[in-house]
Amino acid sequence: MLKKTTPFGDLEIFDAHAHFFSHKFFETLAGQSPQLGREPNAIERLGAMTGWTMPPRDPSELAAIWASELDRHGVSGALMIASVPGDEESVSSAAAAFPDRIAGAFMFDPTKPDAESRARRAFDDLGLRVVCLFPAMHHYSMTENEGVRAVAALANERAGTAVFVHCGALSVGVRKKLGLPSLFDMRRSNPLEIYRLAAEFSKTKFIIPHFGAGMFRETMMLADLCPNVYVDTSSTNKWMKYEAAPVDLPTVFKRALDVVGGDRLLFGTDSSFFPRGWVASLFDAQIDALSRIGASEEQARAIFGGSVRRLLNFE
Repeated sequence: MLKKTTPFGDLEIFDAHAHFFSHKFFETLAGQSPQLGREPNAIERLGAMTGWTMPPRDPSELAAIWASELDRHGVSGALMIASVPGDEESVSSAAAAFPDRIAGAFMFDPTKPDAESRARRAFDDLGLRVVCLFPAMHHYSMTENEGVRAVAALANERAGTAVFVHCGALSVGVRKKLGLPSLFDMRRSNPLEIYRLAAEFSKTKFIIPHFGAGMFRETMMLADLCPNVYVDTSSTNKWMKYEAAPVDLPTVFKRALDVVGGDRLLFGTDSSFFPRGWVASLFDAQIDALSRIGASEEQARAIFGGSVRRLLNFE
């Protein structure tokens, strides 16, 4: 088992938030682009436009690239998210290729027909563990959409699964690079919209990424009221600039530990594309923040891997 040397001792690191940008992911984006949609070499053009390395067609080959990248950084594993709806098979193949390193998650649009059967297949047939909802992106209410309720009910019956809900500010960098519109409905981004579901489906585990991405106070309220709500720490956390009073990452971690505790905080980076690969600087910043506030070794071990492994039964 890989470990990293830190001020808290040798820690096993499991990244709870990374994106699996498959070949199908880029095909889907290219198909949405007016410049690229009809070009036979659209994927190559997309790589040139972004400066990113385009992945191999076989998702298991991309999984091997990720496994090597995690090895290079001393990271034991990651929850990898298929980042367009309909790409469940890609990340399922990745998890099957490296079952001790990669746990699979998938972006899901519950407004589409047969939402329940598609989510059931992802959990039961494809072995995926986390369904990722983006209500602002796909324009639905967490309290009124029947597909959302179906997903929450499925996770309620399946230990080792979770429902990830993106809240707060939402920006998709690759869409900006391609000039694609991002017509999101930010009114759907409040974490408090999850409260009724979390209270009703008490065995369903909900994950709010990026400390709520600008809705930190609301995220803390929700997590305080609902013990089945977890918070991930991923990304640069630029949302801190929206706070009424200046805050920094140590302050955010201290408040989150006071409210949520280490057992419901999940370390993540939001890593996604190559050649950048795994974003070690975000790990370093989070280790430094926790060191500065005097977090305990027990808290660090939970945040940097123990909690997400227990959550997903990925022991």
